[in-house]
Amino acid sequence: MQIKLLMTWDIQQGRDQEYFEFLVREWVPGITRLGMQPTESWYTQYGDCPQIMTAGITKDLDTMRRILNSEEWSDLHSRLLQYVNNYEQKIVRATGSFQL
Repeated sequence: MQIKLLMTWDIQQGRDQEYFEFLVREWVPGITRLGMQPTESWYTQYGDCPQIMTAGITKDLDTMRRILNSEEWSDLHSRLLQYVNNYEQKIVRATGSFQL
């Protein structure tokens, strides 16, 4: 049973360029190397909701737990938090369709 990590956040004002560089150069390669496959990413330009909604899947709950408890995840997550506000995450069973 695949497991999905749903994440939301807002990019800190004035940090867009640095944020996108970090995302492309470090975040996506880092989570992929850990065993999480990025599945979707949504950028909200206006409205009353998080600016970024993204997700990654793993093959099972044990793999997700191993990733989220790893030192490399902790490091990546800490660096992400330098560029974003209002970070939230939720672990759900992957259904194959858009999830909140």
